[in-house]
Amino acid sequence: MSIADEMPAATPWLATPPGQYVFEREQAYFDNAVADIFGYHALQLGMEELDLLRASRIPLRVLVGRGASAGMRADFRDLPIESNSIDLMVLPHTLEFSDHPHQVVREVARALRPEGQVIIAGFNPLSLWGLRRGLGRRKEFPWQGGFIHLPRVKDWFALLGLEIVAGSMACYAPPCNEQKWLDRFAFMEKAGDRWWPIAGGVYFLQAIKRVRGIRLIMPKWSDRVVPKKSLAPMPERVRDKEGLAAKAREQ
Repeated sequence: MSIADEMPAATPWLATPPGQYVFEREQAYFDNAVADIFGYHALQLGMEELDLLRASRIPLRVLVGRGASAGMRADFRDLPIESNSIDLMVLPHTLEFSDHPHQVVREVARALRPEGQVIIAGFNPLSLWGLRRGLGRRKEFPWQGGFIHLPRVKDWFALLGLEIVAGSMACYAPPCNEQKWLDRFAFMEKAGDRWWPIAGGVYFLQAIKRVRGIRLIMPKWSDRVVPKKSLAPMPERVRDKEGLAAKAREQ
């Protein structure tokens, strides 16, 4: 079974107040992030319910998923994509619903071209959303996902040559099921970045694939550094004897 098939459909949950709350903030972040990334090929892995590449200027944008709206059906662990060929990849909560999230990140790094970019969104275990998952039922989206700690994702990126260039947190309000309670906790969204910046329900990471090249530095040969040929100096003792002989002849 492919990972695309394993990821549950998020459509029912996205229609709920907490789903809309998360969707609006994620859509706004991705719209802003992808707008200034250029290239020829872009992929979105998972969550075909959302069009997170709609603001991208890249001409070829492909959705990889399991539904009829997906442009490609594939195992996220083994993408049928040429290495070093993709300019942009977005992963909206893709890692949480994979049995092998590190392998998915490895495959992303392989497919990205040098200086290509990846943007991910993930639920933060160290938040009210993570607490809700730990205390409640885990049979529906998104609570059955495996929330991954942010430092762990950063370590994966560093090991695979993905340099983090941007990041953010969102969704500081608790995951209330009713809109009126989300409205009452709206002040937490405004104060979150200032007072509890690591406790957002959702985190975003943006990274660039860096490829370190090897440059051979050759010495700069120059005639100026080659010593010039010259006669060896005459020893002092020989010069003294010749001087005395010259004086004797003169006398």
